[in-house]
Amino acid sequence: MRATISVAALAAATLAGQDLPPTKAIPPASTHAAHGVQYLDVTADAGLASFHHVSGSPDKNYVIEVTGSGVAALDYDGDGLQDVYLVNGSTLERVRQNAAAPPAALYRNVGGGRFRDVTVEAGVANERWGQGVCAGDFDNDGDEDLYVTNFGVNRLYRNEGGRFTDVATSAGVAVDSWSTGCAFGDYDGDGWLDLYVAGYVALDLAHLPPSPSPVGQDFSPVHQDSSKAPAAQDSRTPVGQDFSPAQTGSGPQVGMGAAYSAGAAFCTYRGEKVMCGPRGLAGAPDHLFHNNHDGTFTDVTAGAGVTDKKGLYGFGVAWFDMDDDGKLDLLVANDSGPNYVYRNLGNGTFEDISYASGAALDGNGRDQAHMGIAIGDYDNDGRDDVHITNFADDFNVLYHNAGGASFNDVSFRAGVAQASIPFLGWGTSFLDYDNDGWLDLLVVNGHVYPMVDRMDWNTSYAQRALLFRNLGNGRFEDVGLAAGPGLTTARVARGAAVADFDNDGGLDIVVNDIDSAPALLRNDGTGRGHWLTLRLVGDPAGGCPRDAIGSVVFVTAGGRRMRGEVASGRGQISQSDLRVHFGLGTASEITSLEVRWANGQTVRYPPPAIDSIVTIDQAKSAPLR
Repeated sequence: MRATISVAALAAATLAGQDLPPTKAIPPASTHAAHGVQYLDVTADAGLASFHHVSGSPDKNYVIEVTGSGVAALDYDGDGLQDVYLVNGSTLERVRQNAAAPPAALYRNVGGGRFRDVTVEAGVANERWGQGVCAGDFDNDGDEDLYVTNFGVNRLYRNEGGRFTDVATSAGVAVDSWSTGCAFGDYDGDGWLDLYVAGYVALDLAHLPPSPSPVGQDFSPVHQDSSKAPAAQDSRTPVGQDFSPAQTGSGPQVGMGAAYSAGAAFCTYRGEKVMCGPRGLAGAPDHLFHNNHDGTFTDVTAGAGVTDKKGLYGFGVAWFDMDDDGKLDLLVANDSGPNYVYRNLGNGTFEDISYASGAALDGNGRDQAHMGIAIGDYDNDGRDDVHITNFADDFNVLYHNAGGASFNDVSFRAGVAQASIPFLGWGTSFLDYDNDGWLDLLVVNGHVYPMVDRMDWNTSYAQRALLFRNLGNGRFEDVGLAAGPGLTTARVARGAAVADFDNDGGLDIVVNDIDSAPALLRNDGTGRGHWLTLRLVGDPAGGCPRDAIGSVVFVTAGGRRMRGEVASGRGQISQSDLRVHFGLGTASEITSLEVRWANGQTVRYPPPAIDSIVTIDQAKSAPLR
């Protein structure tokens, strides 16, 4: 029987003495929080407030309207400053009228904390119902390219020196369905980046499921265009009828449209009518594309053994070497179902070890509504651990890597489960926000049903973020008020990316909020430790992609050996800084620096100076002898 989280558990999580639900209430600053480090919202000053995300109608009558979009941090022009790419959505009205979707936006970092909108001149407006984004130099020309997933045809933007051209069709990667997460990674060790794309729902706009609002009962997606008018408050859905679907014998379902089952006349959440999905709807397929070295890709999904055989609803995607055998393995977070864990066999194929790995389900054997993926070595034992966000009334899961492609659910023991239960989690990242040498954990949140604000359910539509500080003993603690107003402000967040936008050694955050402006959150204060940021340049002739995606770095300082890596995708359909950042704490020097180049050997390099940004070129940098 499926274990459930009761409403009483939610009530117990409410903070004493506060009338706000825990998703908006701000706990006092944790005594374990880093002193003098907080996040400030600098969106307006940076020039990013001109972007406005659009996603369907204010009512959110259909599942396509609630998933939101991702964001990328990347240095598209190679000037050493991280730029921002914000994916945008659309409305059903625009789709029906065959009108262009609201444009995505590329903001160039011009220094001094300012960004300039270069979307038109760069040619990356997308103007389709955007979902996710990932970065990778697929043609090994030294410029980062972008893959944008859509509800509709995806785009592959080839970077031609700061101007992009959509080559998805000619490259053979123009997936036409509903794609979400994506990630570049060289799975076969030939020095060229391959591409994995997750599919969500096979949604037919001509035959939409029932809508909770009367306007949708005739299956006609005619709604107010939320890009032209401010969102209106939903009125409370009338009650008195039994909208509950027939039970399937497995207990209440957890996920978006949790109470929906195939054949039900209506879709419900806690007895109230809501949009349907994804449960009860057909899933969209996943795709693995092999790079042919000539600007084209071949779909090798079936032959490689990574076909979405169960028709699940894919979200987050992560390439990572979970067993440290030098080959990239694959993790796909599936909404309302078990995760896929594929072990790379080194012969061009993968073995599905989802259940055997322990990372398909939670520790109680339940599948969950998995969203975003964070990968990182939080306990500094040299192995990558995994954090996955989930739906409200459930907990986010922390999987500890036990070695040998085996993971254990340590969520409650580590202190990240209980605090997450009232929240609906999306973007997540491991980051050392205070540079103390231990990876902390970020989760951005936001509900999918606007009507929860009118219900006495102890939750809210807009929700604050969670910043868990790593205590260095296997446990984390929500820092509460100490996170700063940038993170404690409630938002309807979706994608999030982490990068040092001002190159001051503090990791900043950018969040793509649904139906709103984004949030650029600057890491501010004087309480951070020392740091090191590495930019890796690979040698394709030696079997490593030019941007070194898939490479692993080990830095030893202050008696700690820390792991970081160059990674595409991850998070919630978003892309973080490709540079590798290390917090060094009070250490005044680095004692060891090793790079395990993607598909290559491990090389030791002379320890660089602390508090610096250093480039290591595989073909040019002299190793330590």
